[in-house]
Amino acid sequence: MGMYLNPGNKGFQEILRSEYVDKTGLIELINQTVGTVGKLTCVSRPRRFGKSYAAKMLCAYYDCSCDSHELFDDKEIAETEGYLAHLNRYHVVSLDITGFISEATRMGVPLIDVPNRIADAVYKELTESWPDLEGKSLEEAMVRCVEATGREFVFIIDEWDALIREAKGDEAVQKRYLNFLRGWFKNSSFTPKVVAAAYMTGILPIKKDGSQSAISDFKEYTILNPGRFVEYTGFTEGDVRLLCEKYGMDFGEIRQWYDGYDFPGYGTIYNPYSVMCAIEAGECCSYWQKTSAAGSLVIYINMDFEGLQEIIARLIAGEKVEVKTDRFENDFETFKSKDDVLTLLIHLGYLTWNRGEGTAHIPNEEVRLEFEKILDGTGVSRKWIDLISRSRKLVEDTIAGNA
Repeated sequence: MGMYLNPGNKGFQEILRSEYVDKTGLIELINQTVGTVGKLTCVSRPRRFGKSYAAKMLCAYYDCSCDSHELFDDKEIAETEGYLAHLNRYHVVSLDITGFISEATRMGVPLIDVPNRIADAVYKELTESWPDLEGKSLEEAMVRCVEATGREFVFIIDEWDALIREAKGDEAVQKRYLNFLRGWFKNSSFTPKVVAAAYMTGILPIKKDGSQSAISDFKEYTILNPGRFVEYTGFTEGDVRLLCEKYGMDFGEIRQWYDGYDFPGYGTIYNPYSVMCAIEAGECCSYWQKTSAAGSLVIYINMDFEGLQEIIARLIAGEKVEVKTDRFENDFETFKSKDDVLTLLIHLGYLTWNRGEGTAHIPNEEVRLEFEKILDGTGVSRKWIDLISRSRKLVEDTIAGNA
């Protein structure tokens, strides 16, 4: 049992010791892909929507180095046909890319070396467990490991896009990283032999290479269109109602504060982090100020695209606005229009998206407060100051009846 290779089930054990809403049905969706041409899955969601919880859950389920029956036997996944067929049957490579970035930063290592450090870490643990594999390349060693043990690998990569975000504007780093991932997941002499399934999760969809995904074999489920993963994107309305009943919270108030994404044909998905913070604290308020997402909003609303500030003002007033999301290049630096900025705000969770209407709006009171706090503070552009002044003057004249 290692840090990156077969890390065990302790992470999921800790999650189960706190209030846990059963999302193990997600495992069945991954089980259905194992050993098929659709075995590569990338799920992107905003911050604080349970991405790391899902990664730890999948590690606990697939990892052959531990016995996880007690963790899952009373959960939703245990009722599915393939439950026992895949439980603890695979080698697992589990990576949190933010950890490698933090380590590189602390040691003064350039970001372009992060892919090599990831490979070295996995190789070290692989050869410690199977010393006969030493001297071979990582990919060859993994092929030989499958042949020797009869077990394929499940890859679980949390915050897959962290290096794309951290190295924004550095094409060399991004290219090195994407080529590294292609070596595992788009390699005809490696992928079919070694990879039983892969699950990547992050904030952004996979960066585009031209008009196509840079790792094109992945099936993507984004916040714009989560497909069959929709009920595992966050808390459903049913989940939230049960929590409110259990802890004596007012469901109407919770809905006003944390109602998030509305998916036509399915219903509403809530931000799990904020709901649980409110349940634990016994009160509704903004918990986004405790996340790393909140401080970045001012950067995007200050961007100098014609009409962007006016659109943001309309959003704060409660309006819906049309957004063209199809040209967004899935990164933090390539903005060609106000639609690209608004699309990024959807991926970050500042706006909710109605795919049927092609519109976006601010989802709830918690997020609206973040917009208002930023506009009342420092760092906003001169355009914003003028726009806010005009808006306040309009309100005053309206109240005074000054036509």
